Amino acid sequence: MNATVIIIGVVCGLGGILLGGIPLFFLGMAYRKKTSEAEIGSAEEEAKRIVNEAIKNAGTKKKESLLEAKDDIYKMRSEAEKEIKDRRVEVQRQERRIQQKEESLDRKLENLERKEETVQSKMKDAETRLAEAEKVKQEQIDMLEKISGFTSEQAKEYLLSNLEGELTHEKAVRVSQFEQQYKEEVEQKARSYISLAIQRCAADHVAEATVSVVALPNDEMKGRIIGREGRNIRTLETLTGVDLIIDDTPEAITLSSFEPVRREIARIALERLIQDGRIHPARIEEMVDKARKEVELKMKQDGERAVMDLGIHNMHPELVRLLGRMRYRTSYGQNVLSHSIEVANIAGMMASEIGADVHLARRAGLIHDIGKALTHEVEGSHVDIGVEVAKKYKENAVVINAIEAHHGDVEAKSIVAFLVQAADAISAARPGARRENVENYIKRLEKLEEIATSFNGVEKCYAIQAGREVRIMVKPEIVNDDQTVIMARDIVKKIENELDYPGQIKVHVIRESRAIEYAK
Repeated sequence: MNATVIIIGVVCGLGGILLGGIPLFFLGMAYRKKTSEAEIGSAEEEAKRIVNEAIKNAGTKKKESLLEAKDDIYKMRSEAEKEIKDRRVEVQRQERRIQQKEESLDRKLENLERKEETVQSKMKDAETRLAEAEKVKQEQIDMLEKISGFTSEQAKEYLLSNLEGELTHEKAVRVSQFEQQYKEEVEQKARSYISLAIQRCAADHVAEATVSVVALPNDEMKGRIIGREGRNIRTLETLTGVDLIIDDTPEAITLSSFEPVRREIARIALERLIQDGRIHPARIEEMVDKARKEVELKMKQDGERAVMDLGIHNMHPELVRLLGRMRYRTSYGQNVLSHSIEVANIAGMMASEIGADVHLARRAGLIHDIGKALTHEVEGSHVDIGVEVAKKYKENAVVINAIEAHHGDVEAKSIVAFLVQAADAISAARPGARRENVENYIKRLEKLEEIATSFNGVEKCYAIQAGREVRIMVKPEIVNDDQTVIMARDIVKKIENELDYPGQIKVHVIRESRAIEYAK
């Protein structure tokens, strides 16, 4: 409306200006003022009406809110009164239960007091009766002492001694019965296990000989082997320590030595020389060196083969080499490596039968005689040497004890040690496995070499001619020509004092100096 009035005013003003001036302008302004006052009055009335309606509505809402609040308060009060009532009922119920329990406890207490009174009465009665019984017992004891003439302590000792004697006798009888029963059972089972192991283990029992025969293409080769003034045969015997026997046997030469390694080296070297045809001292020395290396390699291969065949793992390479070396060692005429393999197999079979460690039994059986590979180099028995070697190469404690106890020198501490001991005895007891006289003969030869090598300056020593001669090579830088004579005499005296032998022994001390140069 204000916009309309303004527009009308503007129109009137413009009209007044256009029609003629200022009077019309003021007329329009008066009209506008009047219209504005009328509108302000109507607006004030509208405002009063709105205010009155708002006051009226506010009163109505206030009354409604008060009514709602009163309803809520009433509901909450009703709920609270109900809850209080329920709790009061629960409290009363609990009070009744507590009261009942108190009454029950009172009744139980009264019963307990009555029982206690009864027990007290019975205890007094029992004490009285016990006193009477003690009195009667003492009277009876006094009477028994008068009748028997023993005091109570003496009678007790007498009865206990009799009882102890009876129990001891009974215990001895029972123990004897059980020992006999278990001995029969154990012996039967042991026979079964041993016979089964022997049946499953087949072995060759051909004893080692002390000679080897080398075939010749013709008898003319004998002269070439002997050489001019015997220099070839002397060189070969000196380098190998083997006695070459050239007799009337056609197309054959016999190599004699109690040491199988030397005999094998000499055999290989001699066969190579025969094949090569060039036989002279330098060529003989070369062939002997090659044969020695070949034998060393073969010993290593034999040891590895034995370990592999038995399924033994993680054995020190030096122990494997010593095992191969036992291929050329004999004990009572029995090959030591073959004997050790047989002991390992028998011990493993018996271990499998009784549930023991098969691999450990085989390992102990294989190296139980490892010391025999070094008996000609190290002092001491083969048991002591074997124990030291096994400890050196970190063998199992059970294996070491088996080596130490296989001849009964110390107590066996494990089942494996007992099995190795039994397997060793079984292998040695096979028919044809050993020859006692050969072993004694070899021991005498070894003792002969041991006496010779005990002197300072001795480089090598060989017992040949079945122990009737000893060839001793000395170091020329330590022993001079005069000392060789004295050494030969001292060795002879020591042999005469320490060794028993038939006939006589020739001691041959050799001192040789060499000067070697190479033309390039």
